[in-house]
Order: sequence, then structure tokens, then C-alpha cells
Amino acid sequence: MGLFTITKGYIAFSVLHFVLLALSLTIVGLYAVDLDKARIHHKYADSKWSYAVAVGSISAITCAIYFVPLVIHSLSFVMAIWDTILFILSITLFGVFGKLFISENAEGDKNVQRMKNAVWVDLTVALLWLLAALASFGYFWKNRDTRSRFTGRAKV
Repeated sequence: MGLFTITKGYIAFSVLHFVLLALSLTIVGLYAVDLDKARIHHKYADSKWSYAVAVGSISAITCAIYFVPLVIHSLSFVMAIWDTILFILSITLFGVFGKLFISENAEGDKNVQRMKNAVWVDLTVALLWLLAALASFGYFWKNRDTRSRFTGRAKV
């Protein structure tokens, strides 16, 4: 089994990170609309919306980096820690905007409805980062220091 062999685990990680990439870009798009409106009207950009765009951007960049095959294999522990950090950032994002918009009544306002939808995308991304972190820790635990089956001398 060579270093460049594509396994079921790698395909599963790639699919998970592709979904996370799409949802992260969705987060950036949903929150950047309000930042662009503030820029056009020469108003300040609210830090909550800037935080949302930053978390979405960091998530998308991370997913793009994880598509390089050697990253998952060579940085499995670092990847697990980083996925945990992204889970914490994403769940914080859900908490901030969930408190603002979950109980809000849209009453036909498209902007409020868009933000209510964005909150559920935030929750989905947070849960997927939790799944990615657990899978990364599992991958690290399984492949941390394996030896050959018969003699136990060779690293596999």
C-alpha cells in the first residue's frame, strides 16, 4: 500500500470537506450581503457579521488545504486539533446569531428570514466540524505508531 493510494477513508474525508467547503462559502455569502450593504451606505461593519465572514473564510481555506492528499496523512494530529478549533469557532457563531435570530419573527422580511436560515447553516457547519474533528482524532489514534504484524519491528 503506497503513500498515494486512495482509500475509502480518504474519500470519506474528501466528501466531508467538500460539503464543508460548500457550506462555508454559503456562510460567507449569507453574511457578506449585510457587510456589502453597510459598505455601500458608508456605515460601520458590525463585528458579528465580520466574525461570521472570517469563520466562513477560514473554514473554506482549511477545506481547500485538506484536499491535498499528503496533508491528512502527515498532519493528522494537527488536523484534529485545528478541526476542534474550527468547531469551537462555528458553534460560537451559531450561538451569537442564534440568540439574535431564532426567536425573531420574520413577518415577510426577507433579510430576517435569510439570517434565520443562516443560523441553521451555522449549526450544520458546526456539527460537521465536530464530526471531522472526531474522525481526525480517530484517524490519528489508528495510525499513530503502527508496527508490522509479524515481527513488530517495521513501521507501517
